[in-house]
Amino acid sequence: MNSVSSPFITRRKFLFAAASIAASVPIRPALALATGEHRIRVAPGQARLTGPDGPRTPVWAYDGTVPGPTLRLRQGRPARIIVENGLGEDTTVHWHGIRLPNAMDGVPGLTQPPIRPGENFVYEFTPPDAGTFWYHPHADSLVQLGRGLAGALIVEEAEPVAVDRELLWLLQDWRLTKDGQIAAGFGNMMDAAMSGRVGNVVTVNGAPPADLTVKAGERVRLRLANASLARIMALRFEGHRPVIVAIDGQPCDPHEPEGGRLVLAPAMRIDVVLDMQGDPGKRYAVIDEFYDGLAYSLTALAYDAGAPLRDHPLDAPLRLPANPLPAPDLAKAERHEIVLQGGMMGGGKLAGVGGMMSMAMPGMNGAAAWAINGMSMTGDGHAGMAPQFTLERGATCRLTMRNETAWWHPMHVHGFSLSVLSRNGSPVPHRQWQDTVLLAPKDTIECAFVADNPGDWMLHCHVADHRMAGLMTVFRVT
Repeated sequence: MNSVSSPFITRRKFLFAAASIAASVPIRPALALATGEHRIRVAPGQARLTGPDGPRTPVWAYDGTVPGPTLRLRQGRPARIIVENGLGEDTTVHWHGIRLPNAMDGVPGLTQPPIRPGENFVYEFTPPDAGTFWYHPHADSLVQLGRGLAGALIVEEAEPVAVDRELLWLLQDWRLTKDGQIAAGFGNMMDAAMSGRVGNVVTVNGAPPADLTVKAGERVRLRLANASLARIMALRFEGHRPVIVAIDGQPCDPHEPEGGRLVLAPAMRIDVVLDMQGDPGKRYAVIDEFYDGLAYSLTALAYDAGAPLRDHPLDAPLRLPANPLPAPDLAKAERHEIVLQGGMMGGGKLAGVGGMMSMAMPGMNGAAAWAINGMSMTGDGHAGMAPQFTLERGATCRLTMRNETAWWHPMHVHGFSLSVLSRNGSPVPHRQWQDTVLLAPKDTIECAFVADNPGDWMLHCHVADHRMAGLMTVFRVT
């Protein structure tokens, strides 16, 4: 890994900051919910985000750690999680990607009352799908997520997957001052109308750079989760050929990523299988090269000098068992379209925002920079949000998402996984199901899902600044 003299980025490159980055370290202790119940306390804490010799950074944490404890649930088994609020403001928890009852979805006002300071809320659900998920606040989420509130949630398959070991990289992006404090300025209009709050320090599992020691011949399942506010990543594994086996927790046809890069937008997860076929004693960089001219080494795969674990890759299937997702009936599908509008364009002007209706909430001073179909819903979700469209329970929805803006948007749907059908008119291969779909500027994506989960459900951009500034809507399943 290339050495860096400072964990901070020059002011000139601050907008699309590439960081001194954390590498793989042991993940926080997993909490296996053998009894089906656990308590999580949300409270202020401290972390050393730039290393053991760096300054202590005041953070907000789940059970005192950043990221929070890794929760391991069992597919098809009931879970009961009691969340205690030790902050000085309201919070909630959204169980991102889990297909659960609407009342457990964690959107304040819309699906539950906010958890007031000193109070708690009991979340009860039975995860139907195995896979890699995560949890985070959905109240004041720009600030709360930006101060550290995030954790991984893994729903284990009924039968173990044939790998030698499993790793998790939960990626977080921080905007720190020179003395290691979280920078002020959450929700400023420059971030809101452009790329969002991209930071200048990135951590993996809450820690700064460290090589990942591997052994030649071993097979590793690597779970990747991007818990950043805005940073998009494109990871390239030098000398290796990762195989994608799941996206957003949902198994897909095993395949190598296009161009050899794993593109991971905020809120997305990708599971890959890596056969370690490098040479003993050598190091191979893992590089994030999403932003032009700002590539950096995220970590390195450091091979020990011993004999290979095996001479040939493990002879075991890569395909994961399918989850019980209902198959869309495209012949009878009901069509709906959402159009993403707004954002900063050349000349410092907001595009396509004039004349929109706005449902303002605290934060951003109620200002809207974005809209969906001409409507801006700012904030984190609240009572009285009019649905963009309504579906009868059991209907198939064929949803077109069209990005008319000049910016990237990872669009997240609550309560469902989307079968991704096409991008810009070309079929999407590998039978991909996602709850967070990344739209490049001017992209058009078609998805489909079965409306089998009743309630009012959020659909929004997971760049937190974009959501707070209007890029959010609701649909209803009756």
